[in-house]
Amino acid sequence: MSIEQQIQSIRNQIAESEHRYHRQGQVKLLAVSKTKPLSAIEQAYHAGQRSFGENYVQEAVDKIQAAAQSSWCQQPLEWHFIGPLQSNKTRLVAEHFDWVQTVDRAKIAQRLNDQRPSHRPALNICIQVNISHEESKSGIDLNQLSTLAELISKLPNLKFRGLMTIGSKGKASEEFPLMQHAFHHLKNDYPELDTLSMGMTDDMPQAIAYGSTLVRIGTAIFGERDYSQQHH
Repeated sequence: MSIEQQIQSIRNQIAESEHRYHRQGQVKLLAVSKTKPLSAIEQAYHAGQRSFGENYVQEAVDKIQAAAQSSWCQQPLEWHFIGPLQSNKTRLVAEHFDWVQTVDRAKIAQRLNDQRPSHRPALNICIQVNISHEESKSGIDLNQLSTLAELISKLPNLKFRGLMTIGSKGKASEEFPLMQHAFHHLKNDYPELDTLSMGMTDDMPQAIAYGSTLVRIGTAIFGERDYSQQHH
């Protein structure tokens, strides 16, 4: 199947899950284009996709700049940073991205705020929660959430939008309800929150069942990734 056909197939699956769980029109598709060439993003664009997720800062910035200058890109794209973010890379991310979904400490939030260019709108922020407590994953524990949320909400160049998590294999029915509860609890203090980013190619229906508003799909759209190239 072509990238366009894959996107249509994913959209159909999202619509089926939305219907099943009475959540029509509530779930957005983020196409995870990391390691994929600009030509793949162009194909997704022609299928109506406008939101893209990237993990590697320099690779992403190259694509963001190339897309902006290309003749096919007639409408603005929305770029989400969804990888672990080191403090020496925050400036590039603050300058080029629309969203950062992986904020997990105060230092990163402060740097993104301070480095956001004044001519750009506030940077949309999700706090990454390590719901599975796996050493290999970034993110904070749920008990640290309120402190970091309070800090982010006070930074003028950031716009606090919600939470993000990466589920562990086969544990969606245990982990996703915890995220859903944390999100609703946080909304009591921050009613403007509207984004619960969870669910990937393997656990998308369960994520939608437990309140995800944004699913991050890469492999099912673009095929397997090629990690033979070095990404920085």
